[in-house]
Amino acid sequence: MQLALAAARTAEDNRGQDVVVLDMREITPVFDYFVLVTGSSRRQLHAISEEIDHCLEDELGDKRMGIEGYRESRWILLDYGTVVIHIFDEELREFYAMEQFWNQAARVPLPWQDEQPTDEETQ
Repeated sequence: MQLALAAARTAEDNRGQDVVVLDMREITPVFDYFVLVTGSSRRQLHAISEEIDHCLEDELGDKRMGIEGYRESRWILLDYGTVVIHIFDEELREFYAMEQFWNQAARVPLPWQDEQPTDEETQ
């Protein structure tokens, strides 16, 4: 789960929207987690994918097994074996509706979304 949460946090840190982590372990033996992210432009989709690569490979020591869709930049898929990251533009995210297709998967709570802003951040 550490890789999935690190990817989700990195996506949010790079202005990814509607970030969702799905726990796929009860549904398929092929992978453990999906991370779903929406980006608003080709440049942003590239930036998110590159920053996730940097975080998971350089900081956490994991190795990407594959990448799809980078050139087209409407749906970039990063395959880390146990974690598969889907970075969509808004139109394809809506069209493929992965959350509905995999609706039996549990959503993993993102711990930082429960964080309360500090006094310094609110001033």
